[in-house]
Formats: sequence, C-alpha cells, structure tokens
Amino acid sequence: MATEIRVPTLGESVTEATVGKWFKKVGDAIAADEPIVELETDKVTVEVPAPAAGTLEEIAAQEGETVGLGALLGQIGAGGGAAKKADAVAQAAGPSGANTVREAEKKTAAIAGDATEVKERAMPPAPAAAKLLAEANLSVDQVAGSGKRGQVLKGDVLEAIAKGAASQPTETPRVAETPAAPRPASPADDAVREERVRMTKLRQTIARRLKEAQSTAAMLTTFNEVDMKGIMDLRARYKDVFEKKHGVKLGFMGFFTKAVTHALKEIPAVNAEIDGTDIIYKNYAHIGVAVGTDKGLVVPVVRDADAMSIAEIEKEIGRLGLAARDGKLSVADMQGGTFTISNGGVYGSLMSTPILNAPQSGILGMHKIQDRPVVVGGQIVVRPMMYLALSYDHRIVDGKEAVTFLVRVKESLEDPERLVLDL
Repeated sequence: MATEIRVPTLGESVTEATVGKWFKKVGDAIAADEPIVELETDKVTVEVPAPAAGTLEEIAAQEGETVGLGALLGQIGAGGGAAKKADAVAQAAGPSGANTVREAEKKTAAIAGDATEVKERAMPPAPAAAKLLAEANLSVDQVAGSGKRGQVLKGDVLEAIAKGAASQPTETPRVAETPAAPRPASPADDAVREERVRMTKLRQTIARRLKEAQSTAAMLTTFNEVDMKGIMDLRARYKDVFEKKHGVKLGFMGFFTKAVTHALKEIPAVNAEIDGTDIIYKNYAHIGVAVGTDKGLVVPVVRDADAMSIAEIEKEIGRLGLAARDGKLSVADMQGGTFTISNGGVYGSLMSTPILNAPQSGILGMHKIQDRPVVVGGQIVVRPMMYLALSYDHRIVDGKEAVTFLVRVKESLEDPERLVLDL
C-alpha cells in the first residue's frame, strides 16, 4: 500500500509553499525520515522527511508549483515498486504471459493519458494565482501554466503581467495601485546573454515586505558614531578565557544586543508597534539578528535577550546563524521579533539607512570599524570608529526619543562596564 507524502504544518500564518527541489526521482529507494523534498515558504525553507521507507512511486507536485497545507506531494510504495512486481509477473508467466502483461500496460498507459488530458483541461489555477489574476483583471486563458497538468501558478501570472498581458474589459472601473511599467525588451545582442530566473518565494516575500515598510511607515534615519576601543580592548583581554569557559567566541553582537536591550528599557517606544489606532508596548525584548544567506536575508530572533547574559546571547546567535546558513531555521526561530540589528559592517559597509522590519518601529544598523582621527581631551588621536544608524517609524517614535536611544547605545558601547553593571 502506498504512503502519501503531504505538506506538513508550516507554522503560524503560513498557508502555502512552493516546491523548491526534489532530492529523489521516481523509482529511487527512500529511507524513513530521509529528507525527500524541499519546500520554500515566505519565511523559511523546510525539508520534508519521508514518512516511511520504500520507493518513490509518484511525484504529484513538481518543482516550482505552489501547494497548500496538507496537499499531496507524492507517494511512496513498499519495496521495489510496481515496475518490479510487473517484471516478476511477466517472468513467471513466460513469453506469452509477458506479451499479455506488456499489452495490458500499454492500454493502461493510454487510458491514463486520456485521463490526464481531461485533468489538464479542468485543472484550476493555484489559489495565489487566482487572486493575482483577479487583481490584474486577467483571464486564466491568457496565462500559460507551468504547473502539473498545466496548472497556472503564481509565478506564471507574475511573468504574464511583466510581459504586459492585456487585461479583460470590465464594466466597473476599480481603483488600484499604478502597475509597474513593462520591462522594455533587450536588444537581440543582449538578450542572448541574459538569464531569466524566477524569484524564490523567500525573495518575493523579502521584496514585498521591504516595499510595504517603505509605503506604510513614516521612516526616518538618525546617525551617530561610536568609539570601539573599549570593547576591542576588552575582547582582546578576555576572548581566550571567555571561549574556554562558555564554548563560544566573544564577538561584537553580544555587546550590541545587550546595549540595545538596555536602551529599549529607557525608550519603550522604539520597542513598540502600531496596531490600527493602538500602540502595543512590548515589556520584553526579542531581538532579530539579520543574517545573509545564499537564498536571501533572513532575520532569526533571539528571544528574551533582555534576560540573557552576553555569553548566552553569543551562544544563541551562533546557533541561529549556523541554522540560517544550513537552511535549518524553523518558523518559530523567525517569529516575534520586537527590534532588529543589521550588521552591514561584515561586508565592508561604511554607512547605510536600514529599512524597518515591519511591524517593528526600529532597526539598528552596524557598520565597518575604521581607524579615523578624532579629538579626545583636546588632542587628535586615531581611534577605531563605527557609524551607527537607527531607522525608526516617526509615527510612533519622536526625534528626541530616537536620538536619545542611539546615544544610550553609544554610551554603553564606549563604556562596556555599564553593560555588566546594568547602568
């Protein structure tokens, strides 16, 4: 009896996923709990384990197809599958029996082919694609489906819109956002050297959320700079002892996260969010740490960072960073952040204006540490300096609060003993 492979529960608010990659082909042997297919959601990438051992008999959802919760992905058969059984029957029946089996298989395939054609004609568009078709005022006949049995997927509709498919006439005009102008066709010499790749679901979500943050929040950025000498001297003095005791390296993120949690307690508006006409103040600090991966930017969350020591923060950041790079983050690891820290300095960025991670009202941008001449005690000295950038939602955070928050972070970092003494 075949065992079905279905889309598992993917986490709160996640209702669909895109089939990213099948690790097995039809006919391949499978061990129980072995990763068999990769699903891309708008938050994380999830590997679906095989529910039983056997042979992959059918792939019901092809790569790139959008599937909902509980949807059938494929089927696993026991042992070597139907093909081996047919061969065994044919051998036992002798030459005449083998011919009979082959003829039966051909008739069965022909019947299945006819049924498939009917299904192809009747296959409705995916839910996300149907929604886009309605918004763009397009009919399903105008879009070529790339899904199984010719199903129109969300990416097919986006591609059709990008190519400038004409919308159907409508009696009642509706108000909508101004659509993006169609991309002009590249000259023939350039077109042959271009490669068109469909955006992953994660990348589409990143693009949508960043644009939504710019469109909905009254975003503003304020800057300051911090002298990193105190922290660098402290790290140089204790890094070996710290790593020996705690089993993790002493980096900068532990200090920055701790400094942020101290500042959030003093300026709670930066740790709040707007919900309609209400402001929700968070009496806890779940700090999102932006991590760059091959598939895009993800922001795992260090939960209750305000209650952690620097060593505990460094351990959790290390765990989350490794999981992000290996594609092992869970949905729970990505949810609930109240403030975000983004470190562009690891890539050499000297200054930037980070975009809010909605619905949060603040994000801190770290940057490259660079030796610069500064005046200390009336003397020009060379110090390792870093620019800090705080982007915030001006609807909820006033300029005075934003500047005060950034100054408090600066003071804690320049005098790291304050972090230990909780000052």
